[in-house]
Amino acid sequence: MRLYALTVRETWKALGVGVATALILSAIMLPAFRFGIAPMPKQPSLAFAETLFATPLPLPIGLLFHVAYVTFWSVVYIALFRDRLTFLNALWVGLFLWVVILLVFFPFIGWGFLGLAISPKLIPGSLVPHLLFPAVLWGLSRVVFQEKKVSLRPESQKDEKRRHAG
Repeated sequence: MRLYALTVRETWKALGVGVATALILSAIMLPAFRFGIAPMPKQPSLAFAETLFATPLPLPIGLLFHVAYVTFWSVVYIALFRDRLTFLNALWVGLFLWVVILLVFFPFIGWGFLGLAISPKLIPGSLVPHLLFPAVLWGLSRVVFQEKKVSLRPESQKDEKRRHAG
């Protein structure tokens, strides 16, 4: 696996995809927390920021951490798979990040290994956003990085086809 050297334009596009992905996921997940659908006591990004700074923080700080994290991993996906921006590759990134949250982030924020200090529901509950992430990331990447179709026929062949058609 090699890291693709993104142009400046592609880097800006990748950053845009990342921010848009983070905002779309936030728009889906915030109501899930507000209405008690998410099995977590709070947004993991907010819990991470609070643990990092050892103080309670407002939700917008957690959202900033979320946007930075999702944007970073979106750019990594695009840089790794620039010529292969497939759903399967995005899914692998999402599943990798799911394992990272279970094994690294949950223990770091005090929720225990796999989130079991809170509830076993955190395992599938944290999988859902990590399945939404690749779907949104892949969809936006396809739109933003679609290649323009270029005709490979020389002009003389086009002119000849027109003559025979008329």
